[in-house]
Amino acid sequence: METENSSSPLSFEEALATSLPVLQGMKKNLRGAPKASRSSLERLLVAQQLPESKKPELSTQQSANHPTTMPSPISQLPSPISQDNSLSATTDNSLSATTDNSLSATTDNSLSATTDNSRIAKLEVLKHNILTCTRCPNLVASRTQVVYGVGNPFAELLFVGEAPGEEEDLRGEPFIGRAGQLLTKIINAMEYTRDDIFIANILKCRPDMPAGESGNRKPKPAEMATCLPWLTQQIDLIKPKVIVALGLTAVEGLLGEPRTMRDVRGKWLDYHGVPLMPTYHPAYLLRNQTLAEKRKVWEDMLLVLEKLGRPISAKQRGYFLEKGT
Repeated sequence: METENSSSPLSFEEALATSLPVLQGMKKNLRGAPKASRSSLERLLVAQQLPESKKPELSTQQSANHPTTMPSPISQLPSPISQDNSLSATTDNSLSATTDNSLSATTDNSLSATTDNSRIAKLEVLKHNILTCTRCPNLVASRTQVVYGVGNPFAELLFVGEAPGEEEDLRGEPFIGRAGQLLTKIINAMEYTRDDIFIANILKCRPDMPAGESGNRKPKPAEMATCLPWLTQQIDLIKPKVIVALGLTAVEGLLGEPRTMRDVRGKWLDYHGVPLMPTYHPAYLLRNQTLAEKRKVWEDMLLVLEKLGRPISAKQRGYFLEKGT
C-alpha cells in the first residue's frame, strides 16, 4: 500500500520569502575584483622600463602601507595634442611656403611670358607700320622696299647705322654689303652672332639719288628727323642695354645735332636713358685698314663688353695690337 506524503508543496511566494534571506547573505560575503589605481599603474610602467638590477624591492607590507611616490611617466610624455599642433603648424608652414614659392615662380614665369608675347605683338604692329610708311614721298618713289632691321627682338646690344645702301634696299636687310660683312666679323669677335643682337638704321629707306648718279648719299637732317620716331619706338620695345652708333651720321641722327667723331668716339653718351657708344662706321675701316684704326674700333667694343658685363678673354684684349705691345 502506498503511503501519501503528509506535507503540502510550497507556493512561489513562500519559496521566494524563504530563499531571499539566503541570497542576501551570500551577496554580503562576495568581494568585487580589485581595481588598479593610477599610481599603481604608473609604478608598474616605471618598473617595467628599469633594468632588473635597478628595480625597487618592496615588501608586500611596504607596498600596502607606504606606496612609493614617483613622478608620473604619463605626465612626462609630450602631449599628443601638442605634437599634433606642432606637426600641423610645421606642415602648414612648409606647405604654405612651398605653395607660395611655386605660385610665385609660376606667376613670374607666366607674367614674363605674357610680357614677352605682348612686346612681340607690339613689335609686329610696329614692323607693319614701318614697312608701309609713306612719310617721305621722294623715298617712297625710289625705294625697292623698307629696311626694318634684323636680329633678336630682346637683344641687349643694338647697332645703329645711317641708312640702307643699294644691296640692303634690294634684300630688305641692313648691313649685308662689304661693310656689313666686316660688321659681322666684329660682332663675332665679341662672341655674339647677328641673331643675338639687333641691327637697324636711322633711315629705313635708301636715300634717293639725283638723276644720272649712282652710289649712296648721306641722309638729310629732315629725312632723319622724320624717320627717327620709328627707331625710337623700336628701341623702346627691344629695350637694349647698350646702343652702338656706327659712324658720325648715326650719332647726329640720334642726338639731333652735329658732332665731330674726334669728340664723341670711344666716349659714353646717352640716348633716352640707354648708354650710347659712338664708333667708326665699318665702311670707314674698309677705306682705312691700318691696325691703329681697327684697334680704335675694337677698344670701343671692349668698352661695350665691359658695360654689358660680358667676360673678356686675354685673346680678345689683344686683338689688333702691334706685335710686342
